[in-house]
Amino acid sequence: MKILITGSAGFIGYHLAQSLLLDNNIRVIGIDNINDYYDTKLKKSRLANLKNINFSFYQIDISDKFSLDALFADNDFDVVVNLAAQAGVRYSITHPEKYIESNILGFNNILEACRKNNIKNLVYASSSSVYGMNSIMPFSEDDEVNHPISLYAATKKSNELMAHTYSHLYDIPTTGLRFFTVYGPWGRPDMAYFSFTKSIIEGKPIKVFNNGNMMRDFTYIDDIVDGIKKVINDPAKPDAKWNSESPKPSSSLAPYRILNLGNNNPIPLNEFIKAIEEATEKDAIIEYLPMQPGDVEKTYANIDKMKHLYNFKPATSIRKGINNFVDWYTSYHG
Repeated sequence: MKILITGSAGFIGYHLAQSLLLDNNIRVIGIDNINDYYDTKLKKSRLANLKNINFSFYQIDISDKFSLDALFADNDFDVVVNLAAQAGVRYSITHPEKYIESNILGFNNILEACRKNNIKNLVYASSSSVYGMNSIMPFSEDDEVNHPISLYAATKKSNELMAHTYSHLYDIPTTGLRFFTVYGPWGRPDMAYFSFTKSIIEGKPIKVFNNGNMMRDFTYIDDIVDGIKKVINDPAKPDAKWNSESPKPSSSLAPYRILNLGNNNPIPLNEFIKAIEEATEKDAIIEYLPMQPGDVEKTYANIDKMKHLYNFKPATSIRKGINNFVDWYTSYHG
């Protein structure tokens, strides 16, 4: 099997590639633009760990249609996993053009390449951010998600709509995975747990928004990778029970699925900080601040569909996951 992973120098893409390469029957092609949204040294360090006879890497931006088309023409991909995107809720408020370029134009290039090359399974990253102003918990894939509160979330919702169109018109199996606050070793420096750990170790204050009244469905990277691999091996299929008079957003008469990939166990932010304090053996200096634009107070994933379809069961406790991250962080940064 030959699999294309876009965003392979990124947090999730790196871990997915590393896991897939344990199978000698899988060939992984990775692409990434290695942009400077965060430290490129970290991205290059991830790639350095992926040295394997079955792994090839190309520095390609998915918004570069010519290079992407050439890559697809030169390879006979069985599966495409699109994890390339401009990430970050707050960054989307100040740099909206980056999200249109990568998350809309880039994703359209992926869809077109899949159409032209008869790809049999497209798996792509959506986000829990699409739930926006929704307040009914836990978030279900069959909830309407028409009120995003950041451009990042709006682009991810757009990806789901674009994917359905291609599934319907061209019979391309597509599965959108709504990730819930992914954390773990080799994670993104712009994520709160990363900056919290750095500041706590260095004895600096940490900024805690909404006066600490936040809950997140923190999901460990190994559980995320497990879920993605299950979907790679079982493409979306038409839903024979789908009813156009009462349409479920999560499926279709086309080979299309939307699935939550979370821990199904929201953790108060203060409890999460306590786990970091225990792992680092240092107390946090906390600066409480109001809610930031684009943020949501709570995320909580209903993962019944993943359980039913793939027997998906997150296995990593918050303390084990944080201990693993802190061990990696102290090792990587000396």
